[in-house]
Amino acid sequence: MDIFNRLAPFIQDFIYNNNWTELRGVQVASCEAIFDTDDNLLLSSGTASGKTEAAFLPVLTKLYDEPSRSVGVLYISPLKALINDQFKRLEQLIIDSNIPVCKWHGDASPSKKNALIRKPAGILQITPESLESLLTNRRGACLKLFSDLRFVIIDEVHHFMRDQRGIQVLCLLERMQNLTGVVPRRIGLSATLGDVAAAETWLNTGTGRQCRSPVTDEGKKSVRLHVHRFVKAGDGDDTSTDSGDREHFEYLFRMTLDRKTIIFTNSREETEFVMANLRVIAQKNKAPDVYRVHHGNVSALLREQTEDEMKSSEDKIVTGATVTLELGIDIGSLDQAVQIGAPINVSSFAQRLGRCGRRGQTPQLLFTFVEEIQATAADSLGPVNWAFIRLIAIIELYTKERWIEPIPPQRHPYSLLYHQTMSHLRSSGELTPARLAQDILSLRSFRCITQEDYRELLGHLIEIEHIQRTENGGLIIGRSGEPIVNHFHFYTVFVVKDYYLVKDENRAIGTVDKIYPEGIRFSLAGITWETVEVNEKAKVIFVKRVPGVSVVDWDVDFEYELHTVLVRKLRSVLLGDEGYPYLSDSCAERLAEIRFLTRNSGILDNMVTPLSERKYAVFPWVGTRQLYTLHYALLGRGIKSSVPWRACVYLEVYFGGAPEELEDIIYDILRSDLDLLSLPLPDDIQIAGKYNGFIPRSLLRKQFAEDFLDFEGLKKALL
Repeated sequence: MDIFNRLAPFIQDFIYNNNWTELRGVQVASCEAIFDTDDNLLLSSGTASGKTEAAFLPVLTKLYDEPSRSVGVLYISPLKALINDQFKRLEQLIIDSNIPVCKWHGDASPSKKNALIRKPAGILQITPESLESLLTNRRGACLKLFSDLRFVIIDEVHHFMRDQRGIQVLCLLERMQNLTGVVPRRIGLSATLGDVAAAETWLNTGTGRQCRSPVTDEGKKSVRLHVHRFVKAGDGDDTSTDSGDREHFEYLFRMTLDRKTIIFTNSREETEFVMANLRVIAQKNKAPDVYRVHHGNVSALLREQTEDEMKSSEDKIVTGATVTLELGIDIGSLDQAVQIGAPINVSSFAQRLGRCGRRGQTPQLLFTFVEEIQATAADSLGPVNWAFIRLIAIIELYTKERWIEPIPPQRHPYSLLYHQTMSHLRSSGELTPARLAQDILSLRSFRCITQEDYRELLGHLIEIEHIQRTENGGLIIGRSGEPIVNHFHFYTVFVVKDYYLVKDENRAIGTVDKIYPEGIRFSLAGITWETVEVNEKAKVIFVKRVPGVSVVDWDVDFEYELHTVLVRKLRSVLLGDEGYPYLSDSCAERLAEIRFLTRNSGILDNMVTPLSERKYAVFPWVGTRQLYTLHYALLGRGIKSSVPWRACVYLEVYFGGAPEELEDIIYDILRSDLDLLSLPLPDDIQIAGKYNGFIPRSLLRKQFAEDFLDFEGLKKALL
């Protein structure tokens, strides 16, 4: 029997009614895996390839043939917007099935949530934070809700794998399994995966199952890329400085006119500035206002309006966005995407490219960057535009080799360890130290945490009164821990910043992270506002709309790193003579200039290159983690070293000897038995974590040394 005839009747009707001529390869492969095996399933394919349907068609058929006695399918999404989007699609699919679907997040209907608890069935769509709240506060309800859970569908697997929320998801699923005794099959959906085996391992965590990752031949897709450059002189002449930006904005206006486009930037400030300028140019040219802004600080209502407009409006909407539109919200087919500057890494490039060319179109991605040319430079490397070279390396790695950064290790997630400890105690009540340790350390995400480390953490938490001992020797939430676990922000494992709500009369525009006093102008949602009144107690800024272009500045809230493979590709771009057809003439000339400069500087052939008297550039051509390892190792030898900026590819080292002496010291470090914990790490050194303030400093130091620094990777690259 072919796959179509094995599907439930209501699904066959849906396929007929929507004029599908055939099932896609990923959908056939998914059905075969779900119908004929008991394995987990990982579906990795491009945006709009039918992954969501591939997961739900066989799962709903199984649920239709054998209804569950509780919620049968749990769908976990990183975004409420994705849940809302998928909810609409599912409603159409299950309209004649008698299978209910319920969305569960902060904005969802309380009455429908309560109805589901009374009579659990069908599909539950939820965020990790809402699932955490359920498991923490309504343990008994969870037992009823998930007692016959068959499938867990995790959307945007690649996003969770790179994020602390991914550890939270795995912990929650294992805690649910321990509570119910049920181990549902897991289905992971992703558009961007570099290491499929690592994703399979992640998805299988705590299930004891194998994972299938069907490879389907959807045909090789072509892609159109173009990189364009604009120059402004940095000699203090305001007119010429503005001219480069102005030329850039005029170009963007022309290239996006009557083309449905996402304009990606790497910061909210840049998104606001670009879109405000495009809106002004459109007004001058009497063009329609089709310009929108989509990032985390724009109100949810305005973001949803933008998503709806992009999907259904007859106007060709142009939306400026950061990472919020990287994920798979359905916005219909795009004419193109624009990236301003270099993407932060290959994974981001692949994700943004995946938003283009939906429904059979050829993906088209336009890159633009504005370069400030300085008349003088502090040293010989000053004129090198590293971001431009990184852009070429990223394009080459993905389009030619389909390489994407592997997931970095998270062996000692102490912030999550604290969070899950407090959540489990809040849910379970009093537990003996031995039982608490057994429950938490048995979770596979904490398999590298030793009993000694956990004992140190618990002792510290008792000392700061986040937990306390009872007369019976058990452990409960302590006096200082109560306000933390009882706050609604506890369910998130990422930092929720203290924002000020911006309102135009009674309409919420979005949020900012600082007060703009009365009379000050700033940009938000691509529009310039002027503060009318500030209510500091309520944390509300009342504004009115005003003409012109302004700026807004947010505190930087993310750091990124470069992988050794990307840094080595960057070097090969500089060493080679290859031309790249996607570069404009101006870009090709700039590449030739940078190649000439770097070849003559010696950095491509020598690890140590003099920059000035006693100042050297050390180019090991390794990733950020390995570079920082060398940096701290040099400090440990008493040699002054610095990383000029976070994603820099070299060290600046002050050394009184000859270049050969410094190189000998570096190779001596590489051949040594280096103890990372003995290095002179700063007291505040740590991997970002929401609950780091409650973790002993010795554990945070250990986490940084063992999960971020990479001495073995450094040796492998250089020896």
